[in-house]
Amino acid sequence: MSDAPGAWHQQNQRQITAALAALRAWLEQRLEARSDAKAVEGGPPRLGLPPEAPSPGFVSRLDQVTQAFRLSPFERSVLLLCAGVELEASFSSLLAKAQGDARRTLPTFGLALSLLPDAHWSALGPSAPLRRWRLVVLGEGESLVQSPLRIDERVLHHLVGLTERELLLEGVIEPVEGDSEVVPSQQPLVERLAETWSTPSPAVPVMCGGDRIQRRSIAMEAARRQGMAIHRLRPTSLPTSAQDVTSLQRLWEREALLLDSVLVLEWPEGEVPELQRAAAGLVDMLRCPLVISATEAPPLPGRASIHLPVSSPRAEESLLLWRRHLGEAATGLEGPLNAITSQFHLGPLSIRSACGEALATTGATLPLDRALWVACRTQSRPRLDDLAQRIDGSASWEDLVLPAPQLQLLRELATQVRHRARVHDAWGFAERSSRGLGLSALFSGPSGTGKTMAAEVLAAELSLDLYRIDLSQVVSKYIGETEKNLRRIFDAADEAGVILLFDEADALFGKRSEVRDSHDRYANLEVSYLLQRMEAYRGLAILTTNFKSALDVAFMRRLRFVVQFPFPDAEQRQELWRRAFPKRTPLSALDYPRLARVNMAGGNIRNIALNAAFIAASEERAVGMGHLLRATRMEYAKLEKPLTDAEVAGWT
Repeated sequence: MSDAPGAWHQQNQRQITAALAALRAWLEQRLEARSDAKAVEGGPPRLGLPPEAPSPGFVSRLDQVTQAFRLSPFERSVLLLCAGVELEASFSSLLAKAQGDARRTLPTFGLALSLLPDAHWSALGPSAPLRRWRLVVLGEGESLVQSPLRIDERVLHHLVGLTERELLLEGVIEPVEGDSEVVPSQQPLVERLAETWSTPSPAVPVMCGGDRIQRRSIAMEAARRQGMAIHRLRPTSLPTSAQDVTSLQRLWEREALLLDSVLVLEWPEGEVPELQRAAAGLVDMLRCPLVISATEAPPLPGRASIHLPVSSPRAEESLLLWRRHLGEAATGLEGPLNAITSQFHLGPLSIRSACGEALATTGATLPLDRALWVACRTQSRPRLDDLAQRIDGSASWEDLVLPAPQLQLLRELATQVRHRARVHDAWGFAERSSRGLGLSALFSGPSGTGKTMAAEVLAAELSLDLYRIDLSQVVSKYIGETEKNLRRIFDAADEAGVILLFDEADALFGKRSEVRDSHDRYANLEVSYLLQRMEAYRGLAILTTNFKSALDVAFMRRLRFVVQFPFPDAEQRQELWRRAFPKRTPLSALDYPRLARVNMAGGNIRNIALNAAFIAASEERAVGMGHLLRATRMEYAKLEKPLTDAEVAGWT
């Protein structure tokens, strides 16, 4: 639309005013003829022709509604008549006169059939446009033809040029606003999607893969090319009853025609079968421009589908995006940008947001390369935060008390994460096969020996986020859902480049059972799928277990690193006690050799130190051996273990 918004509204107002004037003239002429028992000569006045010709390409809202809903001339006149009652007082008096009753100021189908030109009975049918799309609403009356008619409020607002949206859709369907950015490798996908909307087809396009923002951006670009608006359906607000789904379908199809809009249906993720059934039912009924956005293609028993896989930008495309959005600030950042592109697989809009965030926060204390890295971590978090628990640890190498071989293995692991881009990409290992490139490690050992802390240390060393996977939320009783949950986690982690921590992994990755029934078969499929994803995952996946012997041999072969966390000996326990208290904690003559007699792992020692600090604080004294004795007895009682006199002899 080339006209300014104000000029467009003026033209639209002139159009509907002229159409109402012509209709009013026709009614007056008909009523006069009826009273004089004369026929109207010359046919109806020209309806809808404005006093001034509109701008080239201008389409009034009245004409747009007529075309979109395929209204006949008679149906258009009925709609205009109902609008006239709301917009001009003269219509009410004319209708009262026509019906011989000052109280009957609303039109009826019977009156329309007798007064308006080109009348046809089929316009009254429930499947005809006026009633099917609820353009007019029937009031209570003695019969169909005598029931009063009102124009629907949403339709009236649309005719006069207001941008109001259907109130009944608020909170369920909302407009998609903002800019879209699509890289060249995604342009064929945009063209294919736009083509599906321009060519009527019973098949529904399904975009799967990538992240939700990338899929939405592709849909926005395709809608822009078609000159269409775009809305999205919030999956968590989808009604589940069949009646409500049908009502939503009718309301949205009318809204889609009024706004010339496409709907992005974001498929419900996770174990929500009732929402997924409702979504499938809605898709089966909708016959308007639509695209499904999903992590993976959903089952659609009632519709054929066109799969449109979405992939992240290529490495060279990502680099171009980083340089474009950083502008001159990208000078001298070739190395850091290559590292960022290798670590994070962000979409175009996320890259733009990260650049804006980094440029706004960079300063003397935080150079731009570090600000960009931090911004990438921030941009990557929302998708994973819904799937796993982020651990914000502050542990460092100094906090780890382990034998030298274990510490060396952990440092080797950090080195491989840091240099994997050079080995995989620059040196060509990734060209041979994507399998076996994943960095996976097993941390085994008794509880409290530092397995989770070691993962925190690696995350801090590599400046990456650490996410703990709650296996109780991943493993599902529904067949196939466990794989879907794992797929969502790994897909999100691939984008963010995070460290995944599968705590107590033997619960899921134990020895694969012999196939005795269908449950055994599907349990083995879950383990096999996990092994496959771990081999392809280019980040770091850490598995922890208290029982290394419980893991399948085939699973162990696929692990790059296995780090055994031994129960600490007396010398290591003494060092754990020394590191258990922060530097600012007031201490009173602690005897570390005596404390090391307590046969506890590091996690228990930290609990004792913390409880002793609270006891000392309540007494307003420095932490002493007496406080530690009380805290140690508390810890043993919690574990239901006996505390011998020999272990605490000489503490007080």
